[in-house]
Amino acid sequence: MKRKAMVIGLASITVGLVLIAVFRNSYFDSRVYHGAIVYWFRDGGMVYDFLRPGTPYGFTYPPFAGLVMSPMTVLPLLMVMILATIGTVVTTALLVWWLAGPLIRRHGWPVRFAFAIALCLTIAFEPVRETISFGQVNTLLLALVAGDMILGLDKGRKWAGVGIGLATAIKLTPGVFILYLLVTRRWRALGTAIGTATGVTLLAGAIFPDESREFWTSALWDTNRVGLLHYLSNQSERGMLARLPIEEIESRVWLVLVLATLAVWAWRVAKAREDVIGGLALTGLLSCLISPVTWIHHCVWLIPALIRCLSYFEEHRSRFYLGAAAYVVMTSHVTWLWDKPPRPPLMFLGGNVYVWFSLALLLWTPVGTRRSSDVHEKVKITA
Repeated sequence: MKRKAMVIGLASITVGLVLIAVFRNSYFDSRVYHGAIVYWFRDGGMVYDFLRPGTPYGFTYPPFAGLVMSPMTVLPLLMVMILATIGTVVTTALLVWWLAGPLIRRHGWPVRFAFAIALCLTIAFEPVRETISFGQVNTLLLALVAGDMILGLDKGRKWAGVGIGLATAIKLTPGVFILYLLVTRRWRALGTAIGTATGVTLLAGAIFPDESREFWTSALWDTNRVGLLHYLSNQSERGMLARLPIEEIESRVWLVLVLATLAVWAWRVAKAREDVIGGLALTGLLSCLISPVTWIHHCVWLIPALIRCLSYFEEHRSRFYLGAAAYVVMTSHVTWLWDKPPRPPLMFLGGNVYVWFSLALLLWTPVGTRRSSDVHEKVKITA
C-alpha cells in the first residue's frame, strides 16, 4: 500500500511538472512540423520556405524526415500533439527498461515498483518534459539508437547499425554514432549504418529532388532557421562561447574545444571498446557538447550517462554523487534564473549548467564493463 501511494504521489508530481512545461511551450515544435508538412504535401509549397506565422522558425530536418512525418497531413494538430506525447512516454519507458532494468533485476528490487519510480523520475527530467511540451522527437531518436546498440550491436546482430543509420537520416545529429562505430572498429555495423543512412536519403532525394537540393545546398547551412546561438537554451560548447564577449575569436576557440572534446571522447570509448552501453553514454554526451545548437530538450541524450553513474551507488560513490547532482540540478529548472537581465555575476557558471555537467560526465562516467547490461555479471570499473 505504501509503495502504491509513493508511485501515485510521484506520478502526480511528474504530471504536474509536465503540465507546467506544456502550458509554457504549447507544443511549439509539433506546430511547426504539422504546419510545414501540410504546407508541403497538401498545399504544394516548398517545405523549407515554410515559417510558422509570427516566427523565424521552419522545418530544419532532411527530406527523409518529412517523408516519415507525412501522415501528419491527414491528422489534426491535436492528434499530432497526443501522439507525440504518447511516443515520448513509450520510448522513455523503453529506455528506462533497457538501461535501468538490469540494475533493478540485479538487486532483486520489486520490478514494477522500481520501474515505475525510475520512469517517473526520468519523465520529470527537464529535457524529457521539455521534449513532451515542445512535441519533439528526441526520445524517439534516442530509443532508435539505443535499441540498435543494446539489442543489436551488444548482441552481435547482423542488422546492427540500421537504427543509427535511420536516426541519422531523420536528423543529422545522431550521425556522431557512426563516428563511434568507426573509432571502435565495428566495421560491419559501420557499413550498415552508412548504407542505411545513404540509402534512405537517396530514396528521399529520388522522390523529392527539389526539396533535397534545397536542404543540402541551402537550408542545412542557414543557422538562422534554428534560432540564436547565444540563447540560454543552447547548452552546447558553441552556445556557451556565444554568450561570452569574444565574438572575434569565438569560432576558433570553439574549434579547439570541439577537437579537445573529440580527443577525450575517442580515448575513452576506444579504451572501453567492449562496453557498448558505456559507449552509448559517452557518445550521447559528445553529441550534445559539439553540436552548434543543443537546446535543453536535446539533452535527453544525457540519460544513459546519468543512469550509468546512478547505478554505481555501491562501487563508486563519487560517480553516483555526480549523477545525482547532475540529475537534481538539471531537473530543477534553475538554469533559467540567468535567462533575463539583470543577470548575476555568476551567469557563466549558472547559465551553462548543462555544459559543465556534460563535460564532467564525459570525463567521469564509469566505462569499461564488457556486456554491462548483463545482470549476471559482476560490475567492474575502469575509469
